[in-house]
Formats: sequence, C-alpha cells, structure tokens
Amino acid sequence: MEVGLHEETKKLLKRLQDDGYQLWISRQIIREYLRQVTRQGAGGLTTPLPIDVAIAHMRGFHDYFQIANENSRVTNHLLELIHEFPTGGKQIHDANIVATMLAYKIDTLLTLNLADMDRFKSKITIMTP
Repeated sequence: MEVGLHEETKKLLKRLQDDGYQLWISRQIIREYLRQVTRQGAGGLTTPLPIDVAIAHMRGFHDYFQIANENSRVTNHLLELIHEFPTGGKQIHDANIVATMLAYKIDTLLTLNLADMDRFKSKITIMTP
C-alpha cells in the first residue's frame, strides 16, 4: 500500500465498519501483508516491522475482519476465472483474490491495485480510497 494513502484507507475502513458493512479479508491477503511488512524497503518501510509487531497486526485482522479461507469452492472459481480471463504468473494471485470473493459472495473489492484487478470488473465492483 502506498504510504500516503495508509491513513485515508484506515479512515475509509472505519467508516465502512461504522456504517454496518461486513469487512472481509482472505488468508492470502494476510500472507501478502506479512511478506510485505517483514522485508526491507517494502511498502515504503525503511526497515521491516519486528516480527512480534507484524504478528500482533495479523492477529488484529481477525478481530476486525471476517476471514475467508481457501477451499474447493475458491479453487473452482479460480479455474473458471483463469479460463475466462487468460491469466498466468503473478496474476494468478489477483485471480485468486477474485475467486475467493466469488466463493464467499463478496461483491466489492477495496484496492489500490487497479491496473491488475481491472480485468475482473465484470465480476466484482472495484473501490479505491
């Protein structure tokens, strides 16, 4: 996430939660978060977060978000998506996010990654802060 949009994104999430929206996150996103915050120079961080801090953040996600687990429904949607939208390499991760959303009937994605997710806009609504 761009550092400049961090606070704006947090405010938007808080507003959505206050307005009664159910907020979801997938296990994949949790893994990607941990990968980013524990490596040098990622996401605008000059130093990685200490592992105890990263773990505390991850545990906090469980209190704030509903967690979408990967299962056979996700895999089936993923296979359908990569057939419908020719996808390969690192783009599989993006398709898996959408597959998880479809499996859990989540219709809106909050992302800063518009370029990679645009291909799926016929399947989901894309929102940015």
